[in-house]
Amino acid sequence: MATKTYTDHVAGEHGVLIEAKLMAWNAKNRREGQQPRPDHCRLSALTIEAGRYTLAAQALHWLTVFLILMILPVAWVMMSLPEGPEQSRMLVVHRSLGVTIFAVAVLRLAWRSTHPAPPLPSDTPRVMQWISQLTHWLLYALLLLMPITGYLQSGDGRPVSYFGLFDLPALPKDKALGDVAKVLHLLGQWGVYTLVGLHVGATVWHVAIRRDGLLDRMIPPQDQSGALR
Repeated sequence: MATKTYTDHVAGEHGVLIEAKLMAWNAKNRREGQQPRPDHCRLSALTIEAGRYTLAAQALHWLTVFLILMILPVAWVMMSLPEGPEQSRMLVVHRSLGVTIFAVAVLRLAWRSTHPAPPLPSDTPRVMQWISQLTHWLLYALLLLMPITGYLQSGDGRPVSYFGLFDLPALPKDKALGDVAKVLHLLGQWGVYTLVGLHVGATVWHVAIRRDGLLDRMIPPQDQSGALR
């Protein structure tokens, strides 16, 4: 009965059923004397290929992670420096990283519009599915909002340098708009901290507690030795 339920789950979730893999999985477990694992763990192991993000989506995701890990310490260092040449250089780097994050977020949304995210396992609690969708879209919104508000803050009639390579169009000085953008940028900063923390916490929960292989959806395929294929 458990196998039938699992088989139906696989077919219903991804429309893919590889009976040979299921038999091989069970045979391997019997040979190795492994203890039965939760059904959702076996489900993930056999159907991860069907539920994996595209390589382009994976690359854009990890590029976003890298950029966020870069821009946060740059911002902290920049704010700790006194006004002067060093702070100005860090400001150029911070703004440039923000513009890059904006561009990558736009690319991610464009790609996702034609390549929808794979569905979560159907045994994922409904409230968890809702929270996952909400936090993802809020994070997308902040990845767009933060560079925009940062750009509006920089409006002083002078062009904005992109890593010293070229200049972005200058914005006319508007103190009222700049003040609003500054407040939104600060609020967005704490929003990013919160959503990134929730995202990391959810990943740890899936990897260490639920052990459903959900993280594998966002990494390239690997063979049994762990090498990429």
